[in-house]
Amino acid sequence: MLYLTGFIYYTPPYPGVRERTDNNVYNILKVESLTDSIYLMDVEAPRVAKTCLPGQFVIVRDSEDGERIPLTICDYSREKGTITIVFQVVGAATEMMSSLKTGDSFTDFVGPLGCPSELVNEDIDTLKNKKILFVAGGVGTAPVYPQVKWLHEQGVSADVIIGGRTKDLIILEEQMKAVAGNLYITTDDGSYGSKGVVTNEIQKLVDAGNQYDVCIAIGPMIMMKFVCKLTKELEIPTVVSLNPIMVDGTGMCGACRVTVGDEVKFACVDGPEFDGHKVNFDEAMKRQQIYKTAEGRAYLAAKEGATHHGGCGNCGGDK
Repeated sequence: MLYLTGFIYYTPPYPGVRERTDNNVYNILKVESLTDSIYLMDVEAPRVAKTCLPGQFVIVRDSEDGERIPLTICDYSREKGTITIVFQVVGAATEMMSSLKTGDSFTDFVGPLGCPSELVNEDIDTLKNKKILFVAGGVGTAPVYPQVKWLHEQGVSADVIIGGRTKDLIILEEQMKAVAGNLYITTDDGSYGSKGVVTNEIQKLVDAGNQYDVCIAIGPMIMMKFVCKLTKELEIPTVVSLNPIMVDGTGMCGACRVTVGDEVKFACVDGPEFDGHKVNFDEAMKRQQIYKTAEGRAYLAAKEGATHHGGCGNCGGDK
């Protein structure tokens, strides 16, 4: 359940702060076009920047009647009070966002929401003795970056694979080079880096003698599905981030309902990170398609009943 207390919204157990400035705006300090359809923005949001951790997300609106858009935090500066977001134009709302310029502002900037990466709760000395592999697909590079950067700041090295359909869709390469132990690039068409999909690169690294204690995969659902299929065969524990299936971001809409093991979970309030070997990807992707239409949403609500949204009692979103 989403609570409102003054100007502070939060989804237990992780508080989210709805920023308020004197002018009720969240200033955009920088806009950068990473590709023809992917944009990076630095936003002035000091209270969110003060408390956020890698793995969490924000919800933004560019106007009072605008669509709520959940976006993973790509980077943050506590000193400057800024949050970096990266988004891809996939519909009307993100198309409108892409027209915003430096000096413009957001009406709402809610966060930090969701659970931080499990890595931030681990003992640093334990992490230093682990061999960690990140696999990023497309825009999934944005949520991978803050985790790798955080590890780098703790003196922990991690290998990173960035994959894209073509060279033009590879983002944040230079930023990732600065914090990754080893960086590997793959493109489906072979226009840059190794030719092939990210699973080919994983297999090559393992065949070369690399032994990984954990893999963190973030990207399109189909990519994460096949990464998990391979890592299960290779016996590498794998964490996935289910950001792609979030819509409302508060557990109330039911869009990100997913089965993990034998339990019903919601990516926005229970995650977004889960044990990838327990996620029912086929079910989640099928729900995504059905959820896109009003008829489909009504069907799912009727079929799933009291478990349809985050107030079901299974995920903690009603407490």
